[in-house]
Amino acid sequence: MADRGSDTASQGAFRASVSLLRRNRAFRRLFFASVISLGGDWFLFVAIGGLILDATGNATSVGIAILCQELAFFLASPFAGALADRLDRRKLMIGCDLARAAICVGFLAVSAETIWLAYLLLAVLSVFAAPFDPASSAAIPNVVTPEDLPIANALGGSLWGTMLAIGAALGGVVATLWGADTAFLLDAASFVLSAILLSGIRVSFSEAETTEGREHPGVVEATRETIRYARRDHRVLSLVGVKGGFGLAAGVLALIPVFGKQVFDAGDIGFGLLMAARGVGALIGPFIGHRLSGRDHERLLPAIGLSLALFGVSYIALGLAPTLLIAAGTILMAHLGGGSTWVLSTYGLQRIVPDRIRGRIFAFDFALVTLSLALSSLVAAILADHLGARSSAFILGGVALAWAATWWFLSRGVRRTPIFEGCGEAPEEELLPHSHAD
Repeated sequence: MADRGSDTASQGAFRASVSLLRRNRAFRRLFFASVISLGGDWFLFVAIGGLILDATGNATSVGIAILCQELAFFLASPFAGALADRLDRRKLMIGCDLARAAICVGFLAVSAETIWLAYLLLAVLSVFAAPFDPASSAAIPNVVTPEDLPIANALGGSLWGTMLAIGAALGGVVATLWGADTAFLLDAASFVLSAILLSGIRVSFSEAETTEGREHPGVVEATRETIRYARRDHRVLSLVGVKGGFGLAAGVLALIPVFGKQVFDAGDIGFGLLMAARGVGALIGPFIGHRLSGRDHERLLPAIGLSLALFGVSYIALGLAPTLLIAAGTILMAHLGGGSTWVLSTYGLQRIVPDRIRGRIFAFDFALVTLSLALSSLVAAILADHLGARSSAFILGGVALAWAATWWFLSRGVRRTPIFEGCGEAPEEELLPHSHAD
């Protein structure tokens, strides 16, 4: 466990963030490893997205690329969750970083004539991202104190937004001035640097085992246990479900290069600007969401519902935006809501779910959202080719708004009692009957 932290509730978000990063060396290294890695990711996305769109000339090709990426993540998730609960999470993350660095070098072979290779490499890259993400989310409660968990969670969400904003904007400039190959090499270097930072962490990413000779379930049984756990605890089901439904509309990601490069005719720089606006929203949203949730997050579910509704309304507005800058503003607002939805549901799971199954729950959580995102991206791209990008954004914004209303209705039972009442008290022998032998 990390060094004891001061009460962050009375501090401003910025002061609390700086304080946590200064006091907690392990979290600081984990945070900056993710910052560097994510920045490289968005270099890659802008470069490869622009390359695919230029080579094929249609939005469906970008949607297929996202589908390959997200479907591979979904299929790998059951194994990834089991690995995140079975292996040393820090070593697992380092191994994934080094593998992804090697894969990024392979993108140097992608050209207009070998564009098929981009789809294959994106899928393989996602296979190694699948264990990294749930291992990181599951580790945070073991790296920081309970008092610091809200601000650590907000920082985790905001770093995604920060590096999306910086990485996407620079990626557009780099791809325009120096070509896609430079972006691919920078991404490879980012994974190596992330691995170096993680290798210097000495705090355990998992709770100490309390039972000697504990056995772990196989992938099939681990998946069954995860589903049983989520079904028994409706709080978990509600928090996982909100991300899955969010993914149904989040396929608007496939429309961003179309708006930047074709609707507003602004090339890779326009693409990068819109992605940067998305990142700024995702940077600010987590802190606003935590504030809206109340001092002890007693209003967590209402804040999630409001955030999801904002996401939908803003993407409806994107379909009507007359200029590039107004479009950037609507995307920023959308991801104020999207970033808040993501981090608040993640924070809820971090507090509710015991460490022994946390990796699998997060893998299940990410699997649902990546599957729905993959399908949504493909649908969005097809709609863009047939109805236009504006109509597609309008339709998907409506889907998000409809899901916000549906989720609010379905979660009414969970909202009747305090969401964090009895966290982690479910009997292990009932929830995980075959997870170990005593």
